[in-house]
Amino acid sequence: MSEQTKTLHNRPSASEVGILYLDPKTTRIFTGAHDLLHVQIEAPDWKGERLFRGVFAAMAFPISQPDRFISLRYFEMDGRDKEIGMIENPREFPEEAQDLIRRSLARNYYELTINRVFTVEFKYGLLFFEVETEKGKGEFQMRWRYDRTQDFGENGKVLLDVYENRYIIPDVNALPKADREALTRFIYW
Repeated sequence: MSEQTKTLHNRPSASEVGILYLDPKTTRIFTGAHDLLHVQIEAPDWKGERLFRGVFAAMAFPISQPDRFISLRYFEMDGRDKEIGMIENPREFPEEAQDLIRRSLARNYYELTINRVFTVEFKYGLLFFEVETEKGKGEFQMRWRYDRTQDFGENGKVLLDVYENRYIIPDVNALPKADREALTRFIYW
C-alpha cells in the first residue's frame, strides 16, 4: 500500500500531519492581564516558545464533536493566527482550565437552540426566520443555500445565519407539525 492510500486503520500519526496534542500534565491554562487567556507549556522536550499570551480556543469539529478536539491558537505580530496545539479531551484538564476554555469558546461561537419555528419567509435570496430559542423569541436571516445547513445528530439541523452564528434544531421531527412544515418548506435537504 502506498503512502497516499493509507486507510483509517493505517493512518498517519498526529505528528506526521502536524498536530501537536497538548498534555494536561505539561500545559497550564490561565488568565493574565486584562483577563486574557494564556498558555504555558512546561514539557522538557518542547521546542520553541513556552508562554503564549492572548490565546483563544477554536473547535476543530464544531458540529460532530463540539466538546472534543479544541485548538488553542494565538495571533502573531503580522496578524496571522497560529496553532499552539490541540486538546483532544478538555475533561482531562483541571476544572479551572476547562472553565477558561469554555469561556473562550463562548466568546467565539454564538449558538442558540431552536425550540419553535414560527415563520420562514424567502426574500432577496435569504430566508427570514422567526423562532423561539432558549433565550426567547428572536429573528435571524440565512442565505438560502445548502451549505448553510448541516446535519446534527440523527434528525437535527444546524442553521448558519448571515453572521455565521449557529442555530441548532436538535430533532426536526420533535418540532410541532406547523413548525416542521414551515422549516422543511425551504430546508428539505
